[in-house]
Amino acid sequence: MRNGIIPASWTPALHALLRIVTGLLFLEHGTAKLFHFPVAQGPDSLPPMLTVAAVFEVVGGALVTLGLFTRWAAFLLAGEMAVAYFMAHFPKDFFPLENGGEAAILFCFVFLFLAAAGAGPFSIDASRDK
Repeated sequence: MRNGIIPASWTPALHALLRIVTGLLFLEHGTAKLFHFPVAQGPDSLPPMLTVAAVFEVVGGALVTLGLFTRWAAFLLAGEMAVAYFMAHFPKDFFPLENGGEAAILFCFVFLFLAAAGAGPFSIDASRDK
């Protein structure tokens, strides 16, 4: 019996799709900072803290996309986004719409979900668990 618009049988595939899309979007933030691809984001020479954040975004985004060490990577990335929010956004204003922190909050909580739920199907983690 259906209780919703999308059948419950789609849940595993949508879990994997959420992980892959989130990982790719996060990876893109890192490549924009480090390699100025697909667009330049930030100065040519990043301060040390932003360089570390960009490396987390590239490496962590790739791990989440592939579904490799997903729980650990997602946990670290959720922490990175919480720190980023409170350091870069919250001091500007209380409300995320005003301080530009919506993406940081959303990434934080999606990564927190993935840290708890794991990679799901279509992942290296799932194939290693067999």
